[in-house]
Amino acid sequence: MSNRQKKRVAIVGGGITGLTIAYYLQKEIMSKGLGLEYKLFESSEKLGGKIKTDYTNGFVIEQGPDSFLARKQSAARLAKEVGLEKELVYNNTGQSFVLKDDQLYPIPGGAIMGIPTKLAPFATTKLFSPFGKLRAAGDLFLPKTSLPGADQSLGQFFRKRLGDEVVENLIEPLLSGIYAGDIDRLSLMATFPQFHQVEQKYRSLILGMSKATPKPVKPTQSSKSRGMFMSFKGGLQSLVDSLENYLDEDAVIKAVDIERVQKDGERYKLTFSNGNVETFDRVILTTPHEVTQKLLRDYDLIINPLKGIPSTSVATIAMGFPLSSIKGELKGTGFVVAKKSEYSITACTWTHKKWKHSAPDGYALLRCYVGRFGNDEIVGESDESILAAVQKDLKKIMNINEEPEFYKITRWNKAMPQYMVGHKQRIEQLKANLVEEMPGVYVAGAAYEGLGLPDCIDQGEVVVQKVIEMI
Repeated sequence: MSNRQKKRVAIVGGGITGLTIAYYLQKEIMSKGLGLEYKLFESSEKLGGKIKTDYTNGFVIEQGPDSFLARKQSAARLAKEVGLEKELVYNNTGQSFVLKDDQLYPIPGGAIMGIPTKLAPFATTKLFSPFGKLRAAGDLFLPKTSLPGADQSLGQFFRKRLGDEVVENLIEPLLSGIYAGDIDRLSLMATFPQFHQVEQKYRSLILGMSKATPKPVKPTQSSKSRGMFMSFKGGLQSLVDSLENYLDEDAVIKAVDIERVQKDGERYKLTFSNGNVETFDRVILTTPHEVTQKLLRDYDLIINPLKGIPSTSVATIAMGFPLSSIKGELKGTGFVVAKKSEYSITACTWTHKKWKHSAPDGYALLRCYVGRFGNDEIVGESDESILAAVQKDLKKIMNINEEPEFYKITRWNKAMPQYMVGHKQRIEQLKANLVEEMPGVYVAGAAYEGLGLPDCIDQGEVVVQKVIEMI
């Protein structure tokens, strides 16, 4: 089939979603001899999107996500396809803490995303008052608090079941850390629908989570320190680089800005910032949803659902210290910060404890986070101001008085899409409008059906199958 007869597919955005689509689409083209060609367009000079690994002085520093959930198998499967199977590593497990009132409290054993599944650790923790514990125990007797399939905020759901104190001192800092969001506005059905399902099935969240949680298996020597998350010995950048190496280099175009996507008969016209125009049969937009709104700005019906998705800004601060400069042993992997606190940081990972490959022997790598929904002004401050605020917090919390040997600050402006109540309905409406108005245009990525790497990879795989079926 000549190039003129081949169907053309444009993939806009070179983050993990776009890379996944390009890889699996290329694989289908080569294995089945499909009459397709694709182009992957990325506005920056590097692929990977939020995946960004820095290598300084023997440290492996993740500046975006640091891992992916092992139980969601698509990321590990993709890694194995591109030859990274031997590079996969699990995180080391260890005690995590919650910072409340200037003190670090161990997260009670058996707590799953803050929900107690074991009585003794919950009853003996000093993180909650006796009244707070009694109120949480009310979950054992309460009727179902939600209707089948009905959406509500995470905060509303958990407050009804477990009370304000457990929510504010444990569930909120844990869940908000994942989404950098406000749990009283985040959608239950778009973020953690499994909790709704447990309540519908068992009535009590505590009883249901206890029954639904697999019984622990006696660890073997090789698995005793195996955690829930996976990464690569060389950092997540390894996956990006390996995927890029597998792609046809002529099909990947970097440092190019697309201004508009418009319908042109049964095809679609992409207008570039330099004035060039290219036409494609199918267009896949994996760009941040604010960028997608701009690209499709001629189609109000399509972009209206996207306007209901706000974003927040966050920053990460990675610091390297000699272990000797940190007073006392770090007996754990990090802590999250209760929202009602005077601290700038929202969480701190003791990265060298969590990932052995991240720091040279004799050194500690700490990674702190600042910025949350409705309170992200600090992200726009100077490096010096952010570092000073973080050092002030660490001095008070961990008695770290020495200067780090180096630090890396990474700002992610408006990079965390917020799945507000009604999010699933908005995305369903968006996709229905696309089918109606622009058949052959698809959206996928962190703003739609999951923030994590496996979620984005899953979306990419689904889109590839839709493109092939439609063509």
